[in-house]
Amino acid sequence: MPCPRSILAAQSTWQLRFLSQPDDFYFNTLQSSILRSRTLIKDLVNADDVDEISIVDNATTATAIVLQRVGWAFTENVFNKGDAVVMLHYAYGSVKKSIQAYVARAGGHVIEVQLPFPVSSSEEIIVEFKKALNLGRLDGKRVRLAVIDHIASMPSVVIPVKELTRICREEGVDQVFVDAAHAIGNVEIDVKEIGADFYTSNLHKWFFCPPSAAFLYTKKSLASTDLHHPVVSHEYGNGLAIESGWIGTRDYSSQLVVPAAIEFVNKFEGGIEGIRRRNHEKVVEMGKMLVESWGTCLGTPADMCCSMIMVGLPESLRIESQEDAMKLRAHLRDEFKVEVPIYYNSLKDGCVGEKNGVGSVSGYARISCQVYNVDDDYYRFRDAVNKLVKDGFTCRMISSS
Repeated sequence: MPCPRSILAAQSTWQLRFLSQPDDFYFNTLQSSILRSRTLIKDLVNADDVDEISIVDNATTATAIVLQRVGWAFTENVFNKGDAVVMLHYAYGSVKKSIQAYVARAGGHVIEVQLPFPVSSSEEIIVEFKKALNLGRLDGKRVRLAVIDHIASMPSVVIPVKELTRICREEGVDQVFVDAAHAIGNVEIDVKEIGADFYTSNLHKWFFCPPSAAFLYTKKSLASTDLHHPVVSHEYGNGLAIESGWIGTRDYSSQLVVPAAIEFVNKFEGGIEGIRRRNHEKVVEMGKMLVESWGTCLGTPADMCCSMIMVGLPESLRIESQEDAMKLRAHLRDEFKVEVPIYYNSLKDGCVGEKNGVGSVSGYARISCQVYNVDDDYYRFRDAVNKLVKDGFTCRMISSS
């Protein structure tokens, strides 16, 4: 997401302050300034204690921190070989790779929850999640960790994270990690209400901070004391929040502008809550406008989207592979100045709700709304797709580069 000028100016001030006298900055300024950001984040997400909040580079780093500990537990025989980690098949690619690197390699059994898309209700997700937990308990094994998205990235779906966490508690899952990369600034976050052991979200996606900065919430417990940053530096053993606040010489400025980001969002009516509400209402309105124009469907009901929504693309475009989706995205960018992620739906399950006359939708666009978007952005996208359809365009016409 683009970063406002006021926040970039605040970042520049921090960078110049560091460069003008690095030793004084590191010894006398950095940690207290990171603590201020952590304290503000604690209040935003309703954590009990500032020590539960660490600031890291991104959600991928947070994932490595949590999964590193799980991998150690398998290696040190705290967990039995074949015990399971459950994740959604919607999970972000780097999260899947991290589970492969840290968990599967150490002897853990990885179970993917096969979720439907398009999706009509949260109950569909809950049913499939329960099936996966049952698989993890076969032959006396245990589910040691559930990795749950709060907002799946692609396809974009708001996951019933509170309900899934509650089910994990009822079914004896050891720990729950919520990957909420898109969440802060996009949906309400109350980590105590959600009840997960670990929760991470990027500050540079929907909360206007420059890249890269994220927070990792770790509920106070015996397990949380054995979490460590994967980059080991002088602060090793002093707690994750302190370790994360010093991983060697680098630019920490993106972690220090949280006060400026809060000042920025509070300029808008209703603050961040007002921004979230208006973004959601607008993206639903524009999504409905697009599917009406194209004769397609939305990928989720309105209550399962946030400031992003999946919009079915006309079948005539012949989106038949992920390669086609990437080629169409580049074509829209190059020819129409429209930037929009395209999702190939290999399951081809059609549309949410009434399907009569719609046909099979294999391609979806993930449209977003932020404070800087205007209606013309979406009309330009509508008109570009309508022109492609009118011209008889298909993805096969785009040469592979």
